[in-house]
Amino acid sequence: MGRLFNKRCLIVGGTTGLGLAAAKRFVEEGANLVIAGRSAESGAAALASLPGSARFIGCDATNSEQIIGLFRETVAHLGGLDVLYHVAGISGRKHGDGPLHECTDDGWQATIDANLKSTFLTNRAAVQHFLGQRQPGAILNMASVLGFSPSPRYFDTVAYTATKGGIIAMSRLAAARYAPDGIRVNVIAPA
Repeated sequence: MGRLFNKRCLIVGGTTGLGLAAAKRFVEEGANLVIAGRSAESGAAALASLPGSARFIGCDATNSEQIIGLFRETVAHLGGLDVLYHVAGISGRKHGDGPLHECTDDGWQATIDANLKSTFLTNRAAVQHFLGQRQPGAILNMASVLGFSPSPRYFDTVAYTATKGGIIAMSRLAAARYAPDGIRVNVIAPA
């Protein structure tokens, strides 16, 4: 316990599922926490389930202006930022994602935006903050085992798989590029 004591943390997609589970653990580990998500209702429910004092900020992680606002508000509330954990994303099926021969233009774009574009926007904002403050920082991105080990029998969605592979590649490049600045970038890829 206490591994995140007084660390200033932002979890994008921290209102439900894996993001909310992480938020609970971050608070248990002593983090000062902001969670972000699209739904104010989910944000309120998440805050009610979190021990301690976290804050919810609503935003659309695919909108660069809203991400700028999210980081501005988070930094002001926490007095800075040490950790970004990007969990937000979708499966894309309800938008038309599926096997390559069936994936629709809408399914492709919705999934790319929700998964890869949102990760790019939050990671860019975090790196800009860390570099601007001349401080180390940590970024953790959620990917999937499908990004490096496809399984069409169980999860045949081309856009989702492409986004998760893209998150892995982007994170690897960022980790190598910003390591000299003390910025760590890692990926979790659940099966």
